[in-house]
Amino acid sequence: MPASRSQMPGGPWLAKVAVGTLTAFCLAVAGFAADGSVAASPQPTVSAEPVTLAVAVPPSPVPTPVPPPPASSTAAPPPPAPPRAFTIAVTGDILTHSPVVRVAQASGATVGLPYDYRPMFADVAPLLSAADLAVCHLETPLSPDGQGLSYFPVFTVPREIADAVAWAGYDACSTASNHSVDGGAAGVTDTLDVLDAAGIPHAGMARSPDEGATPRLLDVNGVTVGHLSYTYGLNGFSLPADKPWLVDLIDADRILAEARAARAAGAEFVLVSVHWGEQYLTAPTEQQSALAHQLLAAPEVDLIAGHHAHVVQPVERIGDKWVAYGLGNFLSNQSGRCCAAGTQDGVIVRFTVAERDGRFVVAGARYEPTWVEPGTYRIVPVLAALADPATPPGLRAALEASRARTADAIGMLGAPATPAVAQFP
Repeated sequence: MPASRSQMPGGPWLAKVAVGTLTAFCLAVAGFAADGSVAASPQPTVSAEPVTLAVAVPPSPVPTPVPPPPASSTAAPPPPAPPRAFTIAVTGDILTHSPVVRVAQASGATVGLPYDYRPMFADVAPLLSAADLAVCHLETPLSPDGQGLSYFPVFTVPREIADAVAWAGYDACSTASNHSVDGGAAGVTDTLDVLDAAGIPHAGMARSPDEGATPRLLDVNGVTVGHLSYTYGLNGFSLPADKPWLVDLIDADRILAEARAARAAGAEFVLVSVHWGEQYLTAPTEQQSALAHQLLAAPEVDLIAGHHAHVVQPVERIGDKWVAYGLGNFLSNQSGRCCAAGTQDGVIVRFTVAERDGRFVVAGARYEPTWVEPGTYRIVPVLAALADPATPPGLRAALEASRARTADAIGMLGAPATPAVAQFP
């Protein structure tokens, strides 16, 4: 689905009143027939001399104009415009370890590309495309030319992942993560250049002070959405003293100031993506909870999407606002072989946003559990696969376990999020 969508309302309307005219006149007086000639009548007594009768025929009458009805001083107002609304789909970490890249390289060889990640996203692309705004979390820097590639623990990965993200239906990506400066300042520039070339708007990193200070605004169904992105740290790296704007770091006051700046620039709804929490821990930390409550208490912030834990964390409703603390791994090589059992789990959470009383609020949430298949790295929509009778028993068992883990995690804090069936309605 396109990154920007705009619909403009129609213009004023005019009504015209047609004036009727008198189209017939009956000549039923003075002995005239309907065609205006002299009608037959009894013969009068006349002299022997012929008499010429002068008959005066009246001219055809001119119709009397009928004036239009007076304009009403209480004309009915035009019908109100329908409420504006849109949907946001958010997903977890895209972390392409070397085994994932090798499979993409093999897939690319079959279609004449250096790398092709599209088969990994094929099953979830319809779910992403169905949302008005789909937002990814790209955790690693990108190489613009396939050179200088590196993987865990310091990443620079092939640029083709950006092409796959666009192909799958994403409209924007958050980029602030603990790996943001793995490639240094040049890596930040290369990553954002690649995303620009793929047509993917981004938040969380910047190539210049001006770019860092400019709010990231997205046009979604005619609604202006602000997108901010922050990370807790940089894996031991530090931002250069002369380039503090390269990556946005978590600071509550700064986040709120930048949310206010987005509002001032025209944002009607503000999404904050946050790279935070403890890896492999399902429950949010006290720091996550405190920051979420602080940000959502402010009028400038409407929704929080979290990343970094590599397992699914709860969704919580705070007042009439929402936070998804952790969306798991959307694409990675992690599994129970190296890490927590839930690291193959991810989730697409779709929030419905509606205009109410002059502001936009989240009106509901639905989720689709996902699971990364070992070997192929295909992102499997769990509910759709479980509904398919052709799903093999071994895969079905793994998907059932994943579904249960995700349901337990999402509902841990009692949020009324509903699992979608196969795909979002």
